[in-house]
Amino acid sequence: MARGKPQFWLKYNNNAEVLWLPVNPETINATSTYGYEDVNVSNLGEYTILGSNRQKEFSVESFFPRDYNRSYCQYKALKDPWTIVKTIERWQKSGRPVRFIVTNTPINIAVTIRSFSYEERGGEPGDVYYTLQLKEYTFIPSAKKSDPNADKTNISKAKVTTEPARESNRVIPSSYTVKSGDSLFKIAAKVYGKGDRWREIYAKNKAIIGNDPNRLKPGQKLVIPK
Repeated sequence: MARGKPQFWLKYNNNAEVLWLPVNPETINATSTYGYEDVNVSNLGEYTILGSNRQKEFSVESFFPRDYNRSYCQYKALKDPWTIVKTIERWQKSGRPVRFIVTNTPINIAVTIRSFSYEERGGEPGDVYYTLQLKEYTFIPSAKKSDPNADKTNISKAKVTTEPARESNRVIPSSYTVKSGDSLFKIAAKVYGKGDRWREIYAKNKAIIGNDPNRLKPGQKLVIPK
């Protein structure tokens, strides 16, 4: 049976606040790390301790549109993009985990918001493009004062880790033939890994596509700028 279209959700404070991402990221970049386990120790900040657990990291990119467009929006009742930005920043600053859910996939996991970058681009007033970095959150049971093992937690050896940016091995084709169901956003996500670069493709192929970037025709051969 075919899977339904996934929905991307962020849920905060036991579902007291929820956010359904209005435009699906075209890809979910998920990675795992070994050897270290980042934990959030109450009132002491974030530390890294040696560990063997596997923690996943997710990276998603998309944008918060100002106006509804049926070709890529998931729902009509859009929130103001800058209101969404403020909400995510507030969640991030709180240091509390957020539940990240992608329906019709196994992804339903508590995460911390590691970084949240965004921008409003010239010529596209009101739309806010963003990149969200998430990392699996490990819940640590609180140590009891009477527990003699509590002092064995070697906080002094903890260290903050940073990881170098990963180089992309993606090969960008010089052309792309439009298929049924394609949109410029989907094509940009396929060839660049970033759907928000669809305007570059449109600018290069406006003579082929016409004045409406939402009206692609199967079989059209588009030039893909590097």
